[in-house]
Amino acid sequence: MSTPSDPLALELLDWYRPHARMLPWRSDPRPYYVLLSELMCQQTRVETALPYFERFIARWPTLEDFARAEEDQVVLEWAGLGYYSRARNLLKAARAAVERGGIPHDPEQLRALPGIGPYTAGAIASIAFGIAEPAVDGNVERVLSRVDGRQEDPKSPAGAAALYERAKGLLEGVPAGDLNQALMELGARVCTPRNPNCAACPWAGSCVAEASGSPQDLPNKKKKAPPTVIRAVAGIWSQQGAVLCGQRPPGLLGGMWEPISAACEGDPATTLSAAFLEKTGLKVKVGQRLGEVLHIFSHRRLTLEVYEIRGASGVPSALSDYEAVDWVDAAQPHVALSTLARKTLALAQPQQPELQWLAAEVDDDAC
Repeated sequence: MSTPSDPLALELLDWYRPHARMLPWRSDPRPYYVLLSELMCQQTRVETALPYFERFIARWPTLEDFARAEEDQVVLEWAGLGYYSRARNLLKAARAAVERGGIPHDPEQLRALPGIGPYTAGAIASIAFGIAEPAVDGNVERVLSRVDGRQEDPKSPAGAAALYERAKGLLEGVPAGDLNQALMELGARVCTPRNPNCAACPWAGSCVAEASGSPQDLPNKKKKAPPTVIRAVAGIWSQQGAVLCGQRPPGLLGGMWEPISAACEGDPATTLSAAFLEKTGLKVKVGQRLGEVLHIFSHRRLTLEVYEIRGASGVPSALSDYEAVDWVDAAQPHVALSTLARKTLALAQPQQPELQWLAAEVDDDAC
């Protein structure tokens, strides 16, 4: 005899079916599509990730095709989506899955793949294979904390364990993939961090937080430490529409191209001159200040002062910090420039008309 379904689960599914966004990995939840979408949507809005997903499956239609890709090709296609370690983990996971004969069904085996944690394993297992495994992300934490009025920090060991069990109980007797996606959808579109739309929520009549009158007060999370403040400088030296750039080594924004830059605690022009000499072997003339870029990383707040480089002596080559130094024409398609690099280059556009294409390229996605 099967366990009766939780009434809340049935109410949520009744809401989800007419309200679910039409997404390609929902209409065709093959394991490769689900793996790709889940890695892309980590810390990124679905609307931002969607065109990247479509480009990836157009270029690499199957898991096997993708597993044969070169890392630099993947990073190029990922450019602008941010959090570039996800791209490398995605490729590693695909290769590992192909070696074992395909993406595994079992959540424990899924967690053994590079870059796959409990949430992603649960999402793939439930959506692609129908396994009754919870997928508790930030949206689900918020929804379940509010409906039950939970006071514990969802990131604490006890809080996370309790939410896992609560989510698992909701899966009894219902399609696991649909229920997990319904929870995510509710958190993303209705039960939002600020100003939740309780009037549109199918659980409003059962929600402890809504009854309190202050649903936005839950969940109770440990306050984040303030971001580390970093000051840096960058130099724009352009010739015939191309800009002298360095390619970052593995790590933060690894493999991406950027104007020559350096952390700065003293005089910007002196720091920038020293950076060019140390990193490229060039002696440069630092010109006018073009402006300032503010960029927020996960735990860092960067203020980048940008200067024009008016000339240089020597032959550019990578001496330190960069894998390579070369002239980059960012107007060409699929150039691996981060959003930060595009923001930086865009400051040169008024003084250097050959860079006018940059104004349309800049966006605000996190990197």
